[in-house]
Amino acid sequence: MTSYQRREQLIEIGRSLFASKGFEAVSVEEIAATAKVSKPIVYEHFGGKEGLYAVVVDREMRALTDTLVNALSDPQAHPRQIVERTALALLTYVEENAEGFRVLTRDSPKTDPASSFNSLLGDIALRVEDILAEAFKRQHLPAKGVPYYAQMLIGMTVYTCQYWADQRKLSKEQIAAHIVNLAWHGLSRMEAKPELRFESDKATKEAEKQERREIKEIAKRERKAAKEAQSQNNTESPAEQNAEQNTEQDAAGSQGTQAEQQS
Repeated sequence: MTSYQRREQLIEIGRSLFASKGFEAVSVEEIAATAKVSKPIVYEHFGGKEGLYAVVVDREMRALTDTLVNALSDPQAHPRQIVERTALALLTYVEENAEGFRVLTRDSPKTDPASSFNSLLGDIALRVEDILAEAFKRQHLPAKGVPYYAQMLIGMTVYTCQYWADQRKLSKEQIAAHIVNLAWHGLSRMEAKPELRFESDKATKEAEKQERREIKEIAKRERKAAKEAQSQNNTESPAEQNAEQNTEQDAAGSQGTQAEQQS
C-alpha cells in the first residue's frame, strides 16, 4: 500500500469511528488497530487523533459547502424554489455522506474544528435572511424578526436531517416537501404581533377572568332558581295548601289506626 493509499485508509477509518463513537471515545490505538498498522503510522500521517479529526472535518465541510452553494447560487430563483433546493441539497448530502454528517453534528474536541460547521450554518442563515426580508416586506411584517426566523428554519432543517439520517422511513423528497410545507405555509400566515394564546401572563390573566365570570354566572343562576322556588311556594293557592294539610292528616290518621290494630 502506498503512502497516499494508507493516508486515505486512515481517513476513512477515522471518519467511521468518529461518526459512530464521537471524538472523545476514539483512541489512536483503536484507529491503528482497525487499520492494522502501528500507532507511529497514525502519528506520521496526522500527528495524532486531533490531526486526523481535523482532516475528516475539513473534507466534509468542503463537500457540504459545495452542495449548499450550488443550491443558493441562483439569485433569480423564486424564494420558495431556493428553500426547496436548500432543504433537498442538505438531505442529499446526508444521504450520500451519512458518516460525514454525523461527524459534523456529534461532539468535537475542545479545540473544535467542527465549529466551522456552525460557521457554515451561520452563512446559510444570512442567505435565508435575505430571502425572508423580501417576504416580510411584502406581508408588512416587522423586519426585526427576520434573523430569528432564519435561525429557526436552519435549526428545523438541520435537526430534521439528523433524525432522518437514522430514521429513513420517508424519501428525501418527501422530507424536503414536509420541511418546505411547514416553513413556507407557516411564513405565509404569520401574524405581525404573535402572542402565546395559553402560556403567557396575559393568557393566564384572561383565563382567571373567565373563571371568575363563570363562577359569578353559576351563582347568579343558583340565586335565580332559589328565588323562583321561593316565589312558587309563596303563590300556592289556599286549596293546594288545604290539600297538602289533608294529605298530611290522612297519613297521620292511617298511622294511628295501624298502631291501634297492632295493639
